[in-house]
Amino acid sequence: RGLRVSTFHRLGLGILQRECKRLDYQPGFSLFAGDDCVAVLQELLRSHGDRGVEKAERFHWQISSWKNDGIMPEQAITLAEDDIQLRMARVYGSYQRQLHAYNAFDLDDLILQTVQLFSNHDEVLSSWQDRIHYLLVDEYQDTNAMQYQLVKLLAGRRRCLTAVGDDDQSIYAWRGAKPENLTQLSKDFPDLKVIKLEQNYRSTSRILKLANTLISNNPHIYEKRLWSDLGLGESVRVIQCHSEDDEAERVSIELQSHKIQRQTRFRDYAILYR
Repeated sequence: RGLRVSTFHRLGLGILQRECKRLDYQPGFSLFAGDDCVAVLQELLRSHGDRGVEKAERFHWQISSWKNDGIMPEQAITLAEDDIQLRMARVYGSYQRQLHAYNAFDLDDLILQTVQLFSNHDEVLSSWQDRIHYLLVDEYQDTNAMQYQLVKLLAGRRRCLTAVGDDDQSIYAWRGAKPENLTQLSKDFPDLKVIKLEQNYRSTSRILKLANTLISNNPHIYEKRLWSDLGLGESVRVIQCHSEDDEAERVSIELQSHKIQRQTRFRDYAILYR
């Protein structure tokens, strides 16, 4: 009771549904997903003699990147590094005006506009801080700049924040995630208590030794050493292949050979890949 469980975007949507008039939006606004956004950009580019969905998709990717970093259209213009980025920045401004004309937000706006709302309206922020007393954020290493700002604003008064994350598992930097947010936590929350969960309950010692050796090459925010009491375990075999096709062929041959020798069925096997 009283528990709010959501993604960042769902949280932002709920806040904007209550507070949208503060941003000069009408209740019942639309939410544009990727294809909708690309269609709007295609329309804008077509008015300037440009055609093609691929170009619209490139513009959308850049605008999304700017939004995840909290960069507004006027800032994007000043930060543009070449003529192409300058053009994208100007289209970004037109795109935002078009969304507003449609009374619509895109997915990135759910975070960006919520942060803008809280930053410009203290009374709204205070109201939501009274609603959300404690924050627990999972997969913290995959948060982007605006998601971190949203957390920081909501936790600002009580500072009751728990963040669960592992910098060695950060895989979304390509779409704006900033694992350095874990470092920023210790600066913005100096009373932060770090609890390391180093015992592994699923893997044997040999697997964890291999994992420790691999991740020792990463730049670490917090040092850790994985361990297990499940015994040494079977040896780990590393196979080097020339290409992904070579790898697939090698796995298929080994599986077929094992299947014939052991008289098993295909459904007895699983291939895990990442």
